[in-house]
Amino acid sequence: MEEDKVFTKDGSVDIHGQPADAATSGRWKACSFLLGYEVFERMAFNAIASNLVVYLTTQLHEDTVTSVRNVNNWLGSVWFTPILGAYIADSFLGRFWTFTISSLIYVLGMGLLTAAVTFKSLKPSCENGVCGKATTMQTAFFYSSLYITALGAGGTKPNISTFGADQFDDFDSNEKRLKDSFFLWWLFSSFTGSLFATVVLVYIQENCGWGLGYGIPTIGLIVSLIIFYAGTPFYRHKVRTGVSPTGDLVRVFITAFAKRKYVLPANLSELHELEPQRYLNSGKRQIYPTPNLRFLDKAAIRKGGDNTGSTRPPCTVTEVEGGKIVLRMMIIWIATLIPCTIWAQINTLFIKQGTTLDRHVGSSNFKIPAASIGSFVTISVLISMPIYDKIFVPFMQKRTGHSQGITLLQRLGIGFLIHIIAIGVSCVVEAKRIRRIKMHHVTGPKDIVPMSIFWLMPQYVLLGVGDVFNAVGLVEFFYDQAPVDMQSLGTAFFTSALGAGNFLNSFLFVLGEKQSLVVIMIDESSGGKHVLLL
Repeated sequence: MEEDKVFTKDGSVDIHGQPADAATSGRWKACSFLLGYEVFERMAFNAIASNLVVYLTTQLHEDTVTSVRNVNNWLGSVWFTPILGAYIADSFLGRFWTFTISSLIYVLGMGLLTAAVTFKSLKPSCENGVCGKATTMQTAFFYSSLYITALGAGGTKPNISTFGADQFDDFDSNEKRLKDSFFLWWLFSSFTGSLFATVVLVYIQENCGWGLGYGIPTIGLIVSLIIFYAGTPFYRHKVRTGVSPTGDLVRVFITAFAKRKYVLPANLSELHELEPQRYLNSGKRQIYPTPNLRFLDKAAIRKGGDNTGSTRPPCTVTEVEGGKIVLRMMIIWIATLIPCTIWAQINTLFIKQGTTLDRHVGSSNFKIPAASIGSFVTISVLISMPIYDKIFVPFMQKRTGHSQGITLLQRLGIGFLIHIIAIGVSCVVEAKRIRRIKMHHVTGPKDIVPMSIFWLMPQYVLLGVGDVFNAVGLVEFFYDQAPVDMQSLGTAFFTSALGAGNFLNSFLFVLGEKQSLVVIMIDESSGGKHVLLL
């Protein structure tokens, strides 16, 4: 019976626009489909990203400097395009339909990439074991396919994780507690897919053919979408207000500047704000005034005495506080750039470093692909996440009284510290590699340094452990802190930090290529250069 249903308190609706049934929709039932999607989608993406630098150097025959720069620029674009996807979702189409359109672009890009590495006319030809560089047409087709993939991924990435968090009602204390673990298990699913990519698909690419190695992840992406849409009857959707939250945010800063000479009232209650019931009816949270960044409060000065010539009402206190939140988020975003630049090393310089080392497993003839060593990041994450969630958090809860054991900022700080230790370890290992090069007189760019690739394992393990604190904490921080109607954009803060890290890594590499005095360079058997500034 319709009258017996209990609806969600946050105003969520189903796919038909009807109030969502709290008992049969959302929560982990809906999220199970999203977690399944994430496993297959990350498998598809990382099958390309983790071994791209190897494809560029061995198949398109780019030099190391060019290939590393191109991978960094592509990954930077992959992680920056979510800003566009988030803006479209928050301002126009909503998360579900933005995801749907973007996923079609994503599949198109993956299909074109598979064609680029499969058909002979689209890749360099080899005669008598000698392969030439890719033609202009071949290069253009390959990179066009890559950037179409980046555009599609940009529309899906910020919306899918935020859509998952939408399945929990913040106005229900029980569901709010359930959501506390969502981002942790979201990242767990993500790294599960990544593990399969770096262990299995990378091996297939290098030993069974790039066409098969790219075709399987393309099929995996299609499977991920089938899983996602199978959960449609259970999903909850946030109701859009019909106004652009980004436009409201910009208006806060413009209005505050226009009223910069106004005097703030002594009593903050005199600032413009809507009735609390308006927020309750719309399922939004009212934000009360805070004592910092007071210059923005001038945007909420009531219209009396308003000489700005605007016919619109002043900004509300909640809108002003949303602007303050975004400014605070920018500070955290800037602080994440160094760890994200470190992360950019994993798919570029660390892999090229691995290609110069002995990749045999023990005394056997089996050689692991250089990109597969990155699986130790994933393995350490998959082991550390349950330990963090089931042991560390309850242990710290008893000592701090905090619902999550430690605060988000403490969590980020610990993650940053572990990442710094990881890059320090990588510098020590690189110094050892250089000593081996000199000791054994390794001179050729394709010569193998008599040093096991497993020397790289500690830095990968540390990066994985740091991610449990850092990556999960950042995703949760940006989602929780973002204004309610800008939460897709909040998630894009995290991805854009990764993008900026890749662009910074590319910039540092360009500095190194020019032999800048700021960057310590090594130019030895790898045929390329390694940046130790980080």
